[in-house]
Amino acid sequence: MSDTLISASGLTRYYESGEMKVAALAGVDLTIERGAYVVLAGRSGSGKTTLLNMLGGLDRPDTGSLMIAGDDVLVKSTAERAAFRLHHLGFVFQSYNLIRVLSARENVAYVLQLQGMEKKERFALADHWMAEVGLQGFENRRPDQMSGGQQQRVAVARALASNPDLVLADEPTANLDSHTGESLMALMRRLNEQQGTTFVIASHDPAVIASARTLVNMQDGQIVSVEGKDTEAVKGDTVS
Repeated sequence: MSDTLISASGLTRYYESGEMKVAALAGVDLTIERGAYVVLAGRSGSGKTTLLNMLGGLDRPDTGSLMIAGDDVLVKSTAERAAFRLHHLGFVFQSYNLIRVLSARENVAYVLQLQGMEKKERFALADHWMAEVGLQGFENRRPDQMSGGQQQRVAVARALASNPDLVLADEPTANLDSHTGESLMALMRRLNEQQGTTFVIASHDPAVIASARTLVNMQDGQIVSVEGKDTEAVKGDTVS
């Protein structure tokens, strides 16, 4: 199996703004190896969330190519992309996106249920991941009975429960206080180091940026620099 997990070339995405056409992404080239821990950094409007949405199959480029886990995701239909996300990707959103009427255990197990896993097995995996993120004993609590930090940990456990190839996180600390945010990033780094899970995180939070093994700086829809301790695992064509 190739060590290359993500291979993106020439990703371009335009949005209409009145009579103007604005490039949210302007020809982004990016290669990410398995096991990388990458933070996409930049101001609002830099293109980091658009790129993250492309990697998650939630948005399509106007031009360019994108391979993830050996699959050409851009040739897939809407239904095929949804199936690909279900079996290969995990998501952590800034708003948690938990189902309010379900318990924490049921939220973590939900993706496994969609995959067709039997109840006993999926609940056992959910309990394992609840313990991994430090929430043993909270399995039966609903989201409204948990703090923001606890809910985000449930979201991380849900993202990891199906053993995805890639976890994508969009501003995961945006609704958390600084201490809880730093604790969450330490947890994600630990899971990356111990489990080998690949993370790509979009954020402008200094604590998140400080946690990066590889930092991809974006500006005006382009990659302007790639830096950090693990740059051999991430390659992006930069502009000056």
